[in-house]
Amino acid sequence: MTLDIVRAEDVRAAARLSANEGTHFLAGGTILVRVAKTGGFPVKRMILAEGLALDTVSVDGGKVEIGAAVTMTTIANDPRLVFLKRAAESIGGPAIRNMATVGGNLFARYPYGDFAVALLALDAEVVAEDVESSTTAPLASFLPDAPRQGVIVRSVRFAAPSASAFRFAKVTRKHPHGASVLSIAARLAEEHGTISGARVAYGAMSERPMRSTAVESALEGRPLDADTVAGAVNVATEGCSPQTDPQASAWYRMAVLPVHLRRLLSNEGKI
Repeated sequence: MTLDIVRAEDVRAAARLSANEGTHFLAGGTILVRVAKTGGFPVKRMILAEGLALDTVSVDGGKVEIGAAVTMTTIANDPRLVFLKRAAESIGGPAIRNMATVGGNLFARYPYGDFAVALLALDAEVVAEDVESSTTAPLASFLPDAPRQGVIVRSVRFAAPSASAFRFAKVTRKHPHGASVLSIAARLAEEHGTISGARVAYGAMSERPMRSTAVESALEGRPLDADTVAGAVNVATEGCSPQTDPQASAWYRMAVLPVHLRRLLSNEGKI
């Protein structure tokens, strides 16, 4: 089968091209190129991200915008994004991080997509372009239907957390850069000694990265103490539906999630 690789004059033109069957947007290629080789789904044409200005990072007044083609290496090395360093460095080894992009990670299938887990806990919004207009939507509502033909992700936006408010952990069997047994991200901002706007997200605990609203409710408005952590751990697995794969069984994931959530909430260091 012939594979065409093309350029688009702008993002909207790329969206127009991507509406055609078998046409896909190529950023880093860590997922799409493998699919094209193995025949996971039909790939007839790839649209290059080069020249579309999707590889910039903006941090202005506590607001962060990261272009869809920004790589994990760029994020890990940017001192303005130090809170995302651990999440970015959890994505493969150095060669993969040099290619893997923010936009591509949003479409990574189970048990991958760990950077999307971090973005979900940050309440990120997705800026996307279709053939007619630009739209902005919460990542939580964007993920279930992604990818969609004729839509190109331009960037993700979120408010930068305070230095101590954001936490991330990834659990693997193959160290240091294996696929996830599970991953957890949490934003735990505190106001007047209690948690405000709690956000907790999981990877590899459902088909796509998910928020744990049960854990968020157990944390919200409470001090981050031993009793609060215990209450959150008690509801850790509510809403989860993990799969069994070469990394771990569904039973194992459900069994160890509360252990790792407790460690993360208690700030017991790296997992």
